[in-house]
Amino acid sequence: MIHRTARLAARLAPVLAAALLATGVQAKTLRTADQGDALSMDPHSLNETTQLGFTHNVYEPLVARDAQLKPTPALATAWKQVSPTVWRFELRRGVSFHDGAAFTADDVVFSFQRAADPGSDLRGTVGQIKEVRKLDDFTVEMVTTVPVPILPEQITSLYIMSKAWCEANNAAKPVDKRKGIENAASVRANGTGPFRLRSREPGVRTVLVRNPRYWGKIEGNVTEVVWTPIGNDATRVAALKSGEIDLMQPVPVQDAERLKQDPNLKVLQGAELRTIFLGMDSKRDELLFSSVKGKNPFKDRRVRQAVYQAIDVEAIRARIMRGAGTPTNLMIAPGVNGFVADLNRRPAYDAEASKKLLADAGYPNGFEVKLNCPNDRYVNDGEICQAVAGMLARVGIKISLEAESKATYFPKILSRNTSFYLLGWTPTTYDAHNTLYNIMATPQGGQGVFNLGSWSNARFDELTTQIGVETDQAKRNAMIAEAMKIHAEDFGHVPLHQQALAWGLRKNTSVLQRADNIILYRTAVVQ
Repeated sequence: MIHRTARLAARLAPVLAAALLATGVQAKTLRTADQGDALSMDPHSLNETTQLGFTHNVYEPLVARDAQLKPTPALATAWKQVSPTVWRFELRRGVSFHDGAAFTADDVVFSFQRAADPGSDLRGTVGQIKEVRKLDDFTVEMVTTVPVPILPEQITSLYIMSKAWCEANNAAKPVDKRKGIENAASVRANGTGPFRLRSREPGVRTVLVRNPRYWGKIEGNVTEVVWTPIGNDATRVAALKSGEIDLMQPVPVQDAERLKQDPNLKVLQGAELRTIFLGMDSKRDELLFSSVKGKNPFKDRRVRQAVYQAIDVEAIRARIMRGAGTPTNLMIAPGVNGFVADLNRRPAYDAEASKKLLADAGYPNGFEVKLNCPNDRYVNDGEICQAVAGMLARVGIKISLEAESKATYFPKILSRNTSFYLLGWTPTTYDAHNTLYNIMATPQGGQGVFNLGSWSNARFDELTTQIGVETDQAKRNAMIAEAMKIHAEDFGHVPLHQQALAWGLRKNTSVLQRADNIILYRTAVVQ
């Protein structure tokens, strides 16, 4: 079914192309592929990099990030903290949504309320915001429950939607991906960004076209983007080599050097801020999918430490990641504010120590548990999970591995239907508090939304709250260090590594690579 918005975009495309040619700009199509699809066009439905990255080309936040990931004006032109718990934002004038409707403060108030809805995965982003109030059509104030000194950085992944469009299309509330529900915003879009959605075939092909009314600067020459999910690594690489696509990500680590030798191709590589980790259910009295009945081994710190020390991360780095990963003891990467180098030393890999810990905890013969893992989201995620399963088997922990597409993986783990899982996280604020608050704090209210194993520590929660309001940077960093130390010593999660970015391109194609792994198509140039 072709929706009215799609038909309008299709009619505008030839007009736009003619206008570009008339001004000397040649229309270009960028054909790009990813190992997985964006699960929805709704920017509030899932807090996941692929989805937020893709929809960022269609929707925009009040505050964006520049090439160095520093905050920069987007739909807000200026902001200031007018009192400890009030931030004021001046909104950009003359901006239109793709359907032609004017952007105003009403859309900002609506979008923040929508993001706070139980069906939204962005609830953690707005958890400390008590109210967003309209002062006039181009001024809003955000009232927070406590002082939030990094609020502008905290909202860079919260995109603004049209109040009128959402209400007219029965999409005033985001749908819960955990329940597999869709609404109009799942397959259609109406943002203010540099590209508009022309067509959407989930899992097959999504087409964007240049927004002729875009308010901002478009650095590249791309007027159409054809985005295709290609899950198979070899097929994705073959498509790039044959010229079927211009850009792909990620490049399989085993193919990077070979692609660099191809005179028609190039590989963009760089550090990423994402940390890959394992989470364990440390709350339930009895594990799901486990051979141990009536008990939860993961509630015992010794068992969590045994899992940690049974995993040889250097072997994973060398054999699976081909050196394209940095082993870590922390849940944040270097480059994230609050990173403590002195705490980033992992306890040694020691299978014998792991066995003793299990025996001391009452599991001399180990136990069996299911490990849930995506196979189309991270670099070599399936192979990493297989390696972890093999390493744990050597100490008696038998793993039933369930690797699946993120389309089914996320609804499962986000409903906490898991005992043991692999996940990755990039703090959208590029500040440690984002990870502490979303991944590690006790699930309650808006915090701990992605703490799927429900690890909990009262002092850690107290520190997380204080870090969120502290304005003295030295005191704040000291509290971050204390919180990280508590979590590390209690083995709340098992951090594995920070992976490296690798994008493959045709030689005639260029694009800005940012450490958050978000591709901005307005920066793409096809010669």
